Amino acid sequence: MATPVAFRVFESEALWYRRVWRGSVFSSFLNPVLYLLAMGLGLGTLVDANLPEGVEGVSYLTFLAPGLLAATAMQTGAGEGSWKIMAGIKWRKSYHAKLATPIGVRDLVFGLMLWAAFRVLLVSFVFAIVMVAFRVSPLWQSLLAIGPALLVGVAMAAATTSYTVRIKNDVNLAMYFRFVVIPMFLFSGVFFPITQLPEWLQPIAFITPLWHGVQMCRALVVGVEPVIAPWISIAYLTGWIVAGTALALAPFRRRLKP
Repeated sequence: MATPVAFRVFESEALWYRRVWRGSVFSSFLNPVLYLLAMGLGLGTLVDANLPEGVEGVSYLTFLAPGLLAATAMQTGAGEGSWKIMAGIKWRKSYHAKLATPIGVRDLVFGLMLWAAFRVLLVSFVFAIVMVAFRVSPLWQSLLAIGPALLVGVAMAAATTSYTVRIKNDVNLAMYFRFVVIPMFLFSGVFFPITQLPEWLQPIAFITPLWHGVQMCRALVVGVEPVIAPWISIAYLTGWIVAGTALALAPFRRRLKP
């Protein structure tokens, strides 16, 4: 549970972001448009031409958009838990400065998770509005899909933070994105149903947090029946958030406390 002091950490992150937000405009606001234009309308035209019945009964753009919403939230969460965390520990040492105040390690970690949740929420909201602009779904359905996307993003932020705080250099982060984040983005049902994957690979896709977010977002936007009950996916993603946050506490103490 976030402490009142954790909101001071959130405030400091917001003040810093106010100075650098222009650098994230492309990834946060233009990526949804470019993705849906290129993949949904560009590639989607070819897919729809070869599959008159659609993908799972809908056009490729409608199939793709909710998956990309969840994937964008996942990537945002992973970004919040990676190089920024390492910079605060190793390069900028801003977390050392924060802990020289009444802020404790628990407050710091919870505050960082609150900020990650806010960033994911902001990016997901923008993507939802873009979906409405592309006439993928009505406004209320698009906004409802923000909920699962938020869970996916915070789950990835917590898991990535707990990994980043344990490593010594950013080479390991590059490997993490290459062998964890990118494969998850490609093979968790965002671009095609995972039933098209080899049978041995499908169970791996099922356990990724992104797949749970994709199937919930798609159920809300498209109206298809989710593969598993939504409450199971919600509990699963919540478990990732709780476990990732808890696993980050001890390494933060070891690295930041004398």
